[in-house]
Amino acid sequence: MKKLGKIKILTISALSAIALAGSIALAQTAATGQTDKQGTRREGRGPGHWGGGREGGMFRGIDLTDDQKTKIQQIHQSFDERTQSLREQLSAKRQELRQANQGDTFNEALATQKLQEMAGLQAKMMGEEFKLRQEMLSVLTPEQKTQLEQKRAEFKNKRGGSFERQK
Repeated sequence: MKKLGKIKILTISALSAIALAGSIALAQTAATGQTDKQGTRREGRGPGHWGGGREGGMFRGIDLTDDQKTKIQQIHQSFDERTQSLREQLSAKRQELRQANQGDTFNEALATQKLQEMAGLQAKMMGEEFKLRQEMLSVLTPEQKTQLEQKRAEFKNKRGGSFERQK
C-alpha cells in the first residue's frame, strides 16, 4: 500500500512539473506577442522564438531571401491556425486544474485526471512544434543549413554546452 502511495505522489509531482513548466512557457510567450508589417498581432513570436530573421531567433545571422521569409511566415501562420484548438484546450485544462486546487480540500483524483489530460495535449503540441521546425528547415538551402549548424555549435561552445539537448 505504501508503494502505491509513493507512485501516485511521484506521478502527480511529475505531471505537476510539466503543467507548471507549460503554463510558465505560455505565459511568457503570450506576454511577448509581436506585430508584423501588416500590423497583425502574432502571439508568442517574441525575440527568442524561431523567426525569419526580422525577429531573430532560430535564423538570426542567416541571410534569407524574401521568398524564404514569406514561406516561413506562411509556415508560422499555418502552425498558429493548426494549434489554436490545442492551445485553447490546454488553457481550459489549466483553468480546471486551478479550480480543482482551490478551497480547503485537495481532490487528488481530479487533479491527477486533469494533469493526465494536459499531458496528452502537451505531447500533441510538442509534435506540432517539431513539425513546425522541420517545415522551417525545409525552406533553407544546404549552405544555410550548414550556417545554422555552425551557429548552433558556436552557441553551445559559448554556453559551455549547458543548453545541449539530449539525443
